[in-house]
Amino acid sequence: MPVVSKHHADPVPKIHHVELETTFLGVEHQLSTPDTRIHQYLGIKYASVPQRFRQSILFTEYPCITNATKFGPICPQLKAVRSIEETMLGLSEDIIPRQTLVQDEFECLNLNITCPAGLTPQSRLPVMIWIHGGHGSSWLYDGGALVRKSMATHKPVIVVSINFRIGLFGFAASNHLREDNKAVGDEGVGNYGLRDQRKAMEWLHHFIGGFGGDPNNITVFGAASGGADIVCHLISKENELQPLFQRAIVQSAIFDPIVPEVSSAGWHLNRIMAALRVTTIEELRLIEAEKLVIPGQTFRTVDDGFFLRKGWQEYLHSTHNGKEGHLKFHAVDHSHLHAVPRSHSKSRLALRSLSRGAVRSRSRSTQRPTTPLPPITPEHTFQHQPLIIGDCSCDSLLWSVPASLWTPSAVVRRLRAVCQSLNKSSSVLRAYDISPYTPDDEIVDRVLDLVNDTRVAYPTECITQSAKQERGGRGVWRYVFDQESPSRGVPHHAADLVYLFDTVPPPRGRLPRSNSPFCDDPIFNESLYGEDTHFDTDSDDTFSFQSDNDGEFGWMLPVVDEWTYSRVRDAMQERWIAFANGEVPWKEDKVFVFGPEGETGERSMSIFEGRRRRQVWKEALEPLGMHLVQKVGVELSRGPPVSGDKIHY
Repeated sequence: MPVVSKHHADPVPKIHHVELETTFLGVEHQLSTPDTRIHQYLGIKYASVPQRFRQSILFTEYPCITNATKFGPICPQLKAVRSIEETMLGLSEDIIPRQTLVQDEFECLNLNITCPAGLTPQSRLPVMIWIHGGHGSSWLYDGGALVRKSMATHKPVIVVSINFRIGLFGFAASNHLREDNKAVGDEGVGNYGLRDQRKAMEWLHHFIGGFGGDPNNITVFGAASGGADIVCHLISKENELQPLFQRAIVQSAIFDPIVPEVSSAGWHLNRIMAALRVTTIEELRLIEAEKLVIPGQTFRTVDDGFFLRKGWQEYLHSTHNGKEGHLKFHAVDHSHLHAVPRSHSKSRLALRSLSRGAVRSRSRSTQRPTTPLPPITPEHTFQHQPLIIGDCSCDSLLWSVPASLWTPSAVVRRLRAVCQSLNKSSSVLRAYDISPYTPDDEIVDRVLDLVNDTRVAYPTECITQSAKQERGGRGVWRYVFDQESPSRGVPHHAADLVYLFDTVPPPRGRLPRSNSPFCDDPIFNESLYGEDTHFDTDSDDTFSFQSDNDGEFGWMLPVVDEWTYSRVRDAMQERWIAFANGEVPWKEDKVFVFGPEGETGERSMSIFEGRRRRQVWKEALEPLGMHLVQKVGVELSRGPPVSGDKIHY
């Protein structure tokens, strides 16, 4: 195991990087304690942008002293008082930290490193690279809590978050722009944001060793569009030839309904140019950046013939028959991942089984891997990169506002228009119980079910099966996140990130901390303590137990107390960290569940029949094909036309 050295704290954290010939000045993380010191190096430039709509260039020239004490600029984007995640989480203004991030398209390629203090080039800690879905330096995704947990479990890691170009700046493409790029020696066109991410991995591969990281032990993890970006890297040409990461974690990936070719992407770019009254690429480059931040427009991955590998389309297609284990697999050696040892109290398991009832206890598996496998690390290729992948059960709440505008008859008309087939559209409508006569108070929930499956859940399942097939049936671990978020009471989009990053102020709990062997059982505790019991704690988790009298409707609110929050948080953090350390996170033939109500653990793959609509996917969605499935999801998630225009989210 890598060793973190201990020495007296410096007034200002600093690392002298021999290869880069500079000393980076950092900051002490606010979670640091005398026994668990955490340092951050912020806003480190990893690449430069020579010109708008050009591929980035690795940056390696620094002054003798490099100030890494504050966040660097971010790519120009819509300025909002609250991010989508903050809105989804229902956070009040008083608990949202104020961040003023400068926007600069030419200086936005920078990264933030969070690491244990006292590292040396000999430390060689595993590295986790966070690929965001739009907010790289957001306080929500601070790596401090993950690093703290890794140190507490004696599996220290370094967490890196990266900023890159997004929107039109990161994904503009056209035939004219391709010729422009070719004239200066750039291969391909568009995908500038994806290439920025790759450039950050390249920088880390060369230079993270100076911060104490292992360049040959890198895990990428990301959610939403960041998760989709990771999938794009997995099926990229460069990853096939020269992989720069050893494993990946994909969380609630949101994919585009189609990856356009250059000519199709150019049509969209030409419309924007016409609206801006410019006719050439050079004129477009002279437009102020603020005018290119266009609400409602989505620019994503383009098939330029260079970035994605040959045959990439097959990766997004359904390759299974709806039953687990019916693909023809060939053995692939993954002995470099070793089992995570676990221990459980038999009496505690027995009590939990009795208190939660026979039906629920039957879904639980008490078996855990206990025998470590030899930690042999074979040569990594793109086929061999281990993968954790999963989703939240209510990811579609991200689009709840536009979805709420649909009427039953409008949904039916739109589905028939999109499917262009009465049989296919009728099958989908029946499967999700939608008709012109669906009650108005039920249509929104049914639309959100359909959007959830078509935009996130079903594509996640198809990618899981494709990844298994490509890896010979090994090296893919599936999870489902059904745990309620502390503030909203449902497992909505980004709820998993609340537990993973542990940056949102935790909920006010109803249950006390206890050293009792029965403290893990919520029903036991609820019977022992009244709902209005007052508790205070001086623990490190900063939970505040106060009066919980919510009035006559308080009983309607789902409870996410200290027990459930810490249990799910710890389970998720520990497995992500173990995976980054090269350990098997759980058995490959099992699915790991996070929630509801604090439930965690390995379960049989058969739980999908109850927790996800797998049979519906097979009967109603699979016949549509992935392109049409995602088109249905995008159309419904946008909401109906309003005043001649569509709402885009």
